[in-house]
Amino acid sequence: METRTLVDIFFASVAHDVQRHIMFKQEADWRIISSRQLYGYVVRLAYTLKQWGIHKGDRVAILAENRPEWMIADFACMNSGIVDVPIYATLTADQTLFLLQNSRARVIFVSTLEQLRKVQSIQAKTSLEKIVVMDDIAEVNVIPMWPLINGASTDPDPEFDEQAHQIQPEDLATLIYTSGTTGNSKGVMLTHGNLTTCAIMASKQAEWEPGDVYLSFLPLSHVTARHVDYVCYFDGVTIVYCAIFDQLAQMLQEAKPTIIVAVPRVYEKVRQEAERRAGHGLKRKIFDWALHVGEKHMKEIASGVTPSNMSWKLANRLVFSRINQGFGGRSRAYFSGGAPLGKDMAEWFCAMGIPIMEGYGLTETSPTLSVNRRGAFKIGSVGKVNDGVQLKIAEDGEILVKGPTVFKGYWELPEETNASFVDGWFKTGDIGELDSEGFLSITDRKKDLIKTSGGKFIAPQPIENALKANVLIAQAAVLGDKRKYASVIISPHFPVLEDWARANGVPFASHQELVATAKVRELYKGIVEDLNKRLAHFETLKKIVIVPDEFTVATGEITPTLKLKRRVIEAKYKQQIDELYQEPHPIETAPVG
Repeated sequence: METRTLVDIFFASVAHDVQRHIMFKQEADWRIISSRQLYGYVVRLAYTLKQWGIHKGDRVAILAENRPEWMIADFACMNSGIVDVPIYATLTADQTLFLLQNSRARVIFVSTLEQLRKVQSIQAKTSLEKIVVMDDIAEVNVIPMWPLINGASTDPDPEFDEQAHQIQPEDLATLIYTSGTTGNSKGVMLTHGNLTTCAIMASKQAEWEPGDVYLSFLPLSHVTARHVDYVCYFDGVTIVYCAIFDQLAQMLQEAKPTIIVAVPRVYEKVRQEAERRAGHGLKRKIFDWALHVGEKHMKEIASGVTPSNMSWKLANRLVFSRINQGFGGRSRAYFSGGAPLGKDMAEWFCAMGIPIMEGYGLTETSPTLSVNRRGAFKIGSVGKVNDGVQLKIAEDGEILVKGPTVFKGYWELPEETNASFVDGWFKTGDIGELDSEGFLSITDRKKDLIKTSGGKFIAPQPIENALKANVLIAQAAVLGDKRKYASVIISPHFPVLEDWARANGVPFASHQELVATAKVRELYKGIVEDLNKRLAHFETLKKIVIVPDEFTVATGEITPTLKLKRRVIEAKYKQQIDELYQEPHPIETAPVG
């Protein structure tokens, strides 16, 4: 049977009859859900929603970390024609209120007491009729989820099956609100056909199979994570849910996944930790030697061939295998998406025996437009364009696309929807280029391009990624729009910087004191000067602001998908930035107190 909707993906998942289809930890114990149990839970919850008067086209919100209840609620909605609205668990009450009011969601599934309190604080201003909580919480006007679905039959339910298969590809499946780096979020309307077409294409390319294990830790509120879960359900892969990001390192060791899908920040942290542990002396010499060996074999590794000579085997035993062990030790496929990985980062991992298959897409394209894959892999690119997707580069370099995965429009924003298309082509907002072999490369976001007062355009992301490749830098934000030259705000990787300070006799009692010391300022000045040698003259960074802050989702400098919020950063450090441009001296560092 042809797979046309998310209902078909759900039934394919059930047909695999996997005994360990879903795994998750409840306190210290592992819990397992089979394919048949998943079916029973979804059927029971779908009937419950129907009893509550929630019908096709109505909206139901899901506010939770990654856990099986997320997908049970999702599949119950998908099989009922209900439109679900994922909400990031990290959003504030006010941000959550906007999404609930805009979508007019009637029911919400929440995970914990913390999320429940958030929703209760704003419920009176919403259309919410019922709150369902995933944790075992007994309160008036709150419905525990598990009592609704426990004891569900695993036998086929012909009435449910028949009604579910009435769902059509053009039916609206979900409203995914963009994370809003530049203002209010917009609800992206994705149909069953959009999401299913993308998932089936990914399944063909990935060649995953039952027996594979995937650790789901990227937030399911983001389209990429949800897309990967759909592929895993379709292919009968075991999914292990990691609800708490801080437990990722431990969960990798326990779950030992064969498939890794992460955003660049995760890979950056792995590299930084590996570099930090390499330290100094003999250990560092061995590390650098192994990296040099790996660099000689990058072409083989990129093509999927494991080198067989003795030097590579020794380097693998001493260094490379330990990097892989950090991911659990069994991973055979690594993917990156959500933001540019950076060529330097991709080359470093490839030299370490880990070719990371970088892909590209947007929420509006369900999401994947292109991806590197076995047999078609090129470092520095985001792979070849997927079958069925039409892609072209506009005169100004913007990527334009057409195809069955392109969204239906923005929720109740017809003018915004019309403005996002030109002659039927969706304007991605990204600048890119296609090479002679058909590999797509992304330069930057069109709106992020910096135009200096001299009229030169600077793409900040490649410069930022090159800086973040240094173990001493956690985040970097390039500035300079409408200014005479470019500068940069640097948020240090403080664990490594603190180690460096102790080794170099730099006393400090706080991050603020640390970044204010002359030695630290000289250290970062040297890093930037080294990078400047590789940049065009108009791109060079003339001044540096070193901040004592770590950029986080909670403090607002990055989105839940770990992308820089440039407007927030520029507003937060406006005074320091303005002062920076008052003096003409090149490569001047200025710590922020």
